[in-house]
Formats: sequence, C-alpha cells, structure tokens
Amino acid sequence: MEVAFCQTHSFNTDTFEYDAVSAENGNATIIKFKVDEKLSSPGDVVVVVNTEGDISFHGLIGKIEDGYAFASDPKGSLLPATVV
Repeated sequence: MEVAFCQTHSFNTDTFEYDAVSAENGNATIIKFKVDEKLSSPGDVVVVVNTEGDISFHGLIGKIEDGYAFASDPKGSLLPATVV
C-alpha cells in the first residue's frame, strides 16, 4: 500500500514572485515560481490570496524542474499575467 501526502502552500498576492507561463483574458493560468524542492512536490496545492482574503489563484503543482514549480489554475485565476 502506497501512502501519499500533499500540502498547501499559501502566498500573498502583493509579495508573491512568479512568471506566467500561460494566460487567458490577462490572468495567469499556469505559473512558474521558485520553490525548495525538499519541501515541495508535485500534487501540492498552491493558493495565492490578497490582503482581503480573496483567492487570486488556486491550483496544483504539476511538476518541479530546476528549483521551479509549475502550477495551473485554468478556470478561476485572477492573478495578473506578468510574463507570457
């Protein structure tokens, strides 16, 4: 029997540094951001919240490469696309 664990990573919209890999309607649908590969893994949840507590991005880490995680929120992202 295999047991898998996932965790949630929460970030503040004002201080979160990311690059938009893909975007729709000006909002990032796939983002790339720096992570510690020892503390994060594919399947972990990513939530980016503004100061009012509203969710700007909610998705899953699909892969990690060279210290960067790639997460997607294809339907509900309100996170501005910074680089596409």
